[in-house]
Amino acid sequence: MDLSFLDSLGLKAENPGVFAGDWRSPSDQWLESRSPVDGSTLGKVSLATMEDYQQTVSVTREAFLEWRTWPAPLRGEVVRRIGDALRENLDPLGRLVAAEMGKILPEGIGEVQEMIDIADFSVGLSRQLYGLSMHSERPGHRMYEQWHPLGVVGCITAFNFPVAVWSWNALVAAVCGDAVIWKPSSSTPLCAVAVHKIAQKVLDEMKAPPIFGLVVANRDPVGEAMLADRNLPLISATGSCRMGRRVAEVVGLRLGRTLLELGGNNAIVVSDQADLDLAMRAVVFGACGTAGQRCTSTRRLFLHEDIADEMESRLIAAYQQVKIGDPLEEGTLMGPLVQQGAVEDMMNALQVVQEQGGEVICGGQSVTEGVPEGGHYVQPTLVRARHDMKIVHEETFAPILYLMRYRDLDQVIEWHNDVPQGLSSAIFTRDLQESEKFLSAAGSDCGIANVNIGTSGAEIGGAFGGEKDTGGGRESGSDSWKTYMRRQTCTINYSKDLPLAQGIQFGD
Repeated sequence: MDLSFLDSLGLKAENPGVFAGDWRSPSDQWLESRSPVDGSTLGKVSLATMEDYQQTVSVTREAFLEWRTWPAPLRGEVVRRIGDALRENLDPLGRLVAAEMGKILPEGIGEVQEMIDIADFSVGLSRQLYGLSMHSERPGHRMYEQWHPLGVVGCITAFNFPVAVWSWNALVAAVCGDAVIWKPSSSTPLCAVAVHKIAQKVLDEMKAPPIFGLVVANRDPVGEAMLADRNLPLISATGSCRMGRRVAEVVGLRLGRTLLELGGNNAIVVSDQADLDLAMRAVVFGACGTAGQRCTSTRRLFLHEDIADEMESRLIAAYQQVKIGDPLEEGTLMGPLVQQGAVEDMMNALQVVQEQGGEVICGGQSVTEGVPEGGHYVQPTLVRARHDMKIVHEETFAPILYLMRYRDLDQVIEWHNDVPQGLSSAIFTRDLQESEKFLSAAGSDCGIANVNIGTSGAEIGGAFGGEKDTGGGRESGSDSWKTYMRRQTCTINYSKDLPLAQGIQFGD
């Protein structure tokens, strides 16, 4: 693997993993970053100790106290320049994402582009942190609400989007006046170090305080300390539902805030009124993109009985043409799973599928021929299943797609919603009544519902997140910025009297 792109990102064989106003001296514990492409070592990152973490909190807290006094448009200018710096590093950073996480190069570059897009969004947001003006019931009074920075935000990210999710949180939080401490996935530490170097260089050039802290660390003790730390009023965490429950429990005990982006068990409904060419394109990308390791990956496919045979035949033909291999090579459509444990999880799930009466009709094997030695490659897999199979209600982070048939729209909506997760959903139909029913209160119960668009590939302008076991959090666009701020209701009495609310008489 050509690793020349590491030099342009300022990465070395051994990298400090803690930034607290400056890069901390390495500890005696090192995390080795191995590429899922071929098992090669990309570099090492030192792990944070509890002392490192405490120092990071102290420095970042002091940075926040200054940063919150900067005018929001000036904070937006800093974020604008971070976006420009990301543009300059689009290709090498995209290559690092592909090499360390395993997604194909166009997806790696696309993830960095998503960071650039959210920077642009945040710059505009810095001039739109609006509050409301309300009429007081008392004469000579004015009421309004305003929004203030919340504090230091703890940001815990997952391996599958090793840089974009940080930007959804950090760049929006930055224009809101917050500081951010980032704990990245231990599977993708170099991506975090590289992004932090890019952002910190801009902060230095703009003479901004060090509002971005970084701790590459294990869950215990540092990760647990983050959850319990009252210096972090908000914890934004992306990961599994099991992890999210732990985050909610610990942060909730101290009455802190959480923003949780957890598992997805996303489904597409293909009606007999659908454009099957459109549906095919969405299903194959949704199920095979990032080797099924997106929280928005398509995992369940409901096919109307009248078109099920045709769609099934088309999907088998398409799956057999998916090029599996080195994600950095042109033409590759599906790279490896992140680690060997993920391959084992997939194979175990397929064993359970057969035990529960499902049938693998395409794929289902690990791949060793025609791919780099030492990587973690699998075939994308199609399974005939029933909606009531227990395994169908679980999220397996791998390219497994369950195919199920339906006759009635009301029936399939019930089946669609009958899973614990509620992130992304879609229906393909040219029937207006079907599409409106799917989007109605009696339709999809997910945070994202699409018509004639797949489950994967949300735009940054809309609030991203889901319901039920997905956690209820919202990141990125719309009014998600309010999560990173505290609301304050203000009343001004410009009269010479002091009337009490609701006309109360007290002591007169």
